[in-house]
Amino acid sequence: MGGSQDALLAPRMNSGLGRPRLERGGFEGPRPRRQLPLPRRPSPPMASALEDPVLIRPFRGHRAAVTGVAFKADAAGLATSSLDRFLMVWKLKTQCRAYKFVGHAEAVTSVQFSPDGQLLASASQDHTVRLWIPCIHGESSVLKGHTASVRTVSFSHDGCFLVSASNDKSIKIWSVRHQRLLFSLFQHTHWVRCAKFSPDGRLIASCSEDKSVKIWDTRNKTCIDSFLDYGGFANFVDFNPSGTCIASAGSNHTVKLWDIRMNKLLQHYKVHRAGVNCVSFHPSGNYLITASTDGTLKILDLLEGRLIYTLHGHKGPVLSVAFSKGGEKFASGGTDAQVLLWKTNFDSFDYKEVLKHHIRRTHIDDPPHLLDIYPRSPHLHDEKLQSVEVNPTFDVTNTQTLDPPVIEISSSSSFSTPDDVSSEDLQYPLASVLATSSKRKSENESESAVHNVDKQTGIYPSLGNALEHIVDQLDVLTLTISILEQRLTLTEDKLKECLENQQKLLLQGRQEE
Repeated sequence: MGGSQDALLAPRMNSGLGRPRLERGGFEGPRPRRQLPLPRRPSPPMASALEDPVLIRPFRGHRAAVTGVAFKADAAGLATSSLDRFLMVWKLKTQCRAYKFVGHAEAVTSVQFSPDGQLLASASQDHTVRLWIPCIHGESSVLKGHTASVRTVSFSHDGCFLVSASNDKSIKIWSVRHQRLLFSLFQHTHWVRCAKFSPDGRLIASCSEDKSVKIWDTRNKTCIDSFLDYGGFANFVDFNPSGTCIASAGSNHTVKLWDIRMNKLLQHYKVHRAGVNCVSFHPSGNYLITASTDGTLKILDLLEGRLIYTLHGHKGPVLSVAFSKGGEKFASGGTDAQVLLWKTNFDSFDYKEVLKHHIRRTHIDDPPHLLDIYPRSPHLHDEKLQSVEVNPTFDVTNTQTLDPPVIEISSSSSFSTPDDVSSEDLQYPLASVLATSSKRKSENESESAVHNVDKQTGIYPSLGNALEHIVDQLDVLTLTISILEQRLTLTEDKLKECLENQQKLLLQGRQEE
């Protein structure tokens, strides 16, 4: 599935120094540039903004596949996770620098900034979730509870909660303020690949290798809907910005959009040649970008219902992709250990104005919004539609753009900030809720808080040791509960299987009679 075996995926030579060039054409030969239909009446200047996306630059610093990418809210920073066990935060404005965060014992599978950009969450194959303050001190807190690899971690849109998905078949919701487990969700019968909050935080969407996509109510802690896909399982799932639809990235090469209000399939795309690993909605909700094992990124126009761009650049499978909060940039990561930063261009106008235009619509001749589209039956979008291919090349060494210097930061187990550190030394401002957490945390929340209280209040060493012992016992108790939950899930699965076998035997007995 690597790029060297497919002519479409292979980088093409260019006379420029690492500059991207555009190629017209799709899967079956050269094709003309995409022609936009003339509007029926005056509308926002969409055509003027439809320019091709361009590669801003590649980032090289990871030693293994890049599993996750996430922008800071102001797009001034980019966080990436990798199988090399490291997190990296790339400073995109002013002088470009990279900060490597060391703390996880095994591969890091997912990363996300909090909505205010002051915290960073990561998931790992070491069965833990970590909360980081992305500063040069590498302060982090470990959240334990899963009994297998954690696949993804995601913040709620208010930044108060985290949701994690794991190979232990569970979904766990955590309190960011108190840094503790709130509750777990069990109904998936295989590894859970991904879990995401809805924009209002009331729902959670999850996907699993049991070939189901489930919708959960966080208030009742129950599964309220389930979509089954017998063609394959979903690798990734996410809500659109309005929270009315979800998109799933399928292992069977497909991308599907589901309406969670009407419980029906809205759109079905099969434009990739291999499994789709990740998707990201543009903030306007009008576009969706996909990352695939076939080595390409695809940009789908959801209003027109078709593929508009195919982006090459990675030398191998692309594992992750994400738009910035404003949609002006997007980033991708792949098995080639590269992070590619792109400029969107095709939707560079203020998408908020477009949304206002949709709200003000009074004429039925206006272009329909995605929320207005409810096809009577699923419709397949295949590779025959015209699209533009963007193909940057790295065959010629780029002597103008150097890789940023990398500063390695080892994790510390405290969220407090030394008094002798100047504000200039910090990459990002500290989160207020965690900067004072050593004063608010109870003894049973984290071992790091015990050390902070010891330093600040002068607790006797014997009492400090006793508190550390209590914390250790609580960690053991948490893991024991998680194991019991896992065993209960296995027992339920076996009981369900026994009941199904019993029903089959009863049916056979009746047929024999």
